Amino acid sequence: MDYAKNILETIGNTPLVKLNKLTAELPCLVLAKYETFNPGNSVKDRMAVQMIEDAEADGRLKPGGTIIEGTSGNTGMGLALAAIIKGYKCIFVMADKQSKEKVDILKAVGAEVVVCPTAVDPDDPRSYYSVSKRLGEETPNSWYVNQYDNPSNAKAHYKSTGPEIWKQTEGKITHFVVGVGTGGTISGVGKYLKEQNPDVKVWGIDTYGSVFKKYHETGVFDENEIYPYVTEGIGEDILPKNVDFDIIDGFTKVTDKDACVYTQLLAKEEGMFLGNSAGAAVKGLLQLKDHFKKDDVVVVLFHDHGSRYVGKMFNDDWMRDMGYID
Repeated sequence: MDYAKNILETIGNTPLVKLNKLTAELPCLVLAKYETFNPGNSVKDRMAVQMIEDAEADGRLKPGGTIIEGTSGNTGMGLALAAIIKGYKCIFVMADKQSKEKVDILKAVGAEVVVCPTAVDPDDPRSYYSVSKRLGEETPNSWYVNQYDNPSNAKAHYKSTGPEIWKQTEGKITHFVVGVGTGGTISGVGKYLKEQNPDVKVWGIDTYGSVFKKYHETGVFDENEIYPYVTEGIGEDILPKNVDFDIIDGFTKVTDKDACVYTQLLAKEEGMFLGNSAGAAVKGLLQLKDHFKKDDVVVVLFHDHGSRYVGKMFNDDWMRDMGYID
């Protein structure tokens, strides 16, 4: 009989799906690595399990311990699923710009959720970085994950996501395009693909209010670029250790409005009910049009599921209030 021994064994081996209508103006084949097929409905399931297994192996995470992490929601979901199977508790810290659905989903799988203000500096004691770190220090028998600087994050994608894409495209991939937050996905996948073929181009999708694009191009961390933005899961006001800028060929920035509008269009034009970063990635692809040729094979990774954004990007009243639709 063919069955998984538990839900964690269903992580990975997600399909590649061709984009058709929204990318019709591009000369190349565009394939989406469709990560919502993971059990937690996001790419983050992969690295959540890898980080836990590595922490168990070296004793950072002990039996009956508490997992503590700052998350925009998806890493929390992956960690929570693994914690259920392996017998850990979870405390997750989130910024108040994240959707209500994400908070409710984490509570539904047994996690405790602490919500912090978005519009504060990263080193402010109220920020979700600071609060998660403090809880990690104060909570007995706990492990603070720190997905931003944890090398197991990129390692997961080097071991699984990258090889899957290489195999599924029969080594014909020419470009990899993905939104960048913690940096684990772009760095792990990018490293693997460039080891197979150094000519593969790796492009990051950034957002306005984030520091990645300018830092990559100039080496300058410009605090004047930092301001609150709506797009969830990509962009940062810090430089995570998991972002390997040497592997990335370039960034393109996408506005909050475009990210939201294209998230809706993916559902209505392609039948792909996806998260906010997928809309940003598609708009970013279109902005990179001049980089693609006829025989290119472009893989874009879609991180998470639309169910986490029903009250926001998929709510026309919210979209009107934001000025994104008439």
